[in-house]
Amino acid sequence: MLKSLNDLHPGESGIVHEIRGGQGMISRLNALGIRTGKRITKISSMLLHGPVTVQIDRAKIAIGFGMAAKIFVEVGEG
Repeated sequence: MLKSLNDLHPGESGIVHEIRGGQGMISRLNALGIRTGKRITKISSMLLHGPVTVQIDRAKIAIGFGMAAKIFVEVGEG
């Protein structure tokens, strides 16, 4: 099942399937280690469109709500 990063619940993880953004955003996310095929776990998010904290490999990263909305994750059923 494909979900945006904003739709994941804290503690839920999956594989980054697609990033729907411009080349600048994709380059910025690549620099942070967020790229297609990587496992990502949502740690937390703030109310009212605040930052979303994720874990990729061993790093914890905070990204903006708008950026998180453009990252689509393949979530397994088990």
